[in-house]
Amino acid sequence: LQTRAPRKKKKAKMFRNQYDTDVTTWSPTGRLFQVEYAMEAVKQGSAAIGLRSRSHVVLACVNKAQSELSSHQKKIFKVDDHIGVAIAGLTADGRVLSRYMRSEAINHSFTYESPLPVGRLVVHLADKAQVCTQRSWKRPYGVGLLVGGLDESGAHLYYNCPSGNYFEYQAFAIGSRSQAAKTYLERRFESFGDSSREDLIKDAILAVRETLQGETLKSSLCTVSVLGVGEPFHFLDQETIQKVIDTFEKVAEDEEGEAGEGDAEAAAAPAEQGGGGAGDQDVAPMEM
Repeated sequence: LQTRAPRKKKKAKMFRNQYDTDVTTWSPTGRLFQVEYAMEAVKQGSAAIGLRSRSHVVLACVNKAQSELSSHQKKIFKVDDHIGVAIAGLTADGRVLSRYMRSEAINHSFTYESPLPVGRLVVHLADKAQVCTQRSWKRPYGVGLLVGGLDESGAHLYYNCPSGNYFEYQAFAIGSRSQAAKTYLERRFESFGDSSREDLIKDAILAVRETLQGETLKSSLCTVSVLGVGEPFHFLDQETIQKVIDTFEKVAEDEEGEAGEGDAEAAAAPAEQGGGGAGDQDVAPMEM
C-alpha cells in the first residue's frame, strides 16, 4: 500500500483581522477598525476630567510618568484666554491639535477682533479629525480632547472623539480608569450648574481621586486649570491644590471619628433595644 506524504501545515497568518490594514477599509459589519484602535488609545491614556458651571470651567488630569526616572507629560494646554483643552491618549497628537486650535483662535481674533466662539472651534476640530477617517494616506488622531471655554452664550465643555464626533457635557471624564470618575460625576452633576468656583475645583479633584483606585492623592499627581467670567485660563499652583486636598481629607477624618463614636454608643446600648436585626433591612448595600 502506498502511503501519502503528510501535508505541510499552513503557516498561521500574522494578522487574523484582514480589515484593519487601512483606515478606509470597511469590515463586513460596517466598522472601521483603525478608528476603533484610535478610540482605544484614548481609553489607555491617563485620565482627564472636565466640569462646568454657568460661569466657570475646570479641567483636571492625572500626572502619569512612564517611569520613576522620567517626568510626566503635559496634558492640559491653553488655547486662548477663554479656551483650554485637556487630552487623553497620544500626547504628541494632542500637542499638534492644540497648536492647530491656538492658530485658529489667533486668526479669528486678528480677523474679527473678537474671541472665537467655543462651538465653532470644536466644529473645526471635529472636521479636521474626520478627514483622517476617509483618507488612506492619513491615520486617525489617537487622542480625545476635552475642550472647555467661555463665550457670549456661557460656559461650555465639549468632548472631541478621534472619529470626528463631538458632544457637549455638563461634566465628563476620559482616559484610563475614567469610569469611576464618571460614576462620581453622574451622582453630582445636577448641582454643578449653580456651583461656586471653589466647589467646582473640589469636585474636580475628588473625581481625580476616584481614578487613582486607592492610591493616595497628592498635589504632584494632578494638574488643575480654571477659567471663568473675569478669570482668564490659568493653572492652579501645587500649594492651592494641596490645600483643597487637605480640606476634604480632614472632613473625611472628622466624619469617620463621629461614626466611630456612634458605633461605640450603639454597642453600649442594652441588647433588648437592638431587637432581632429587623432594622438591618433598611441599610444600603456596600458600594463596590
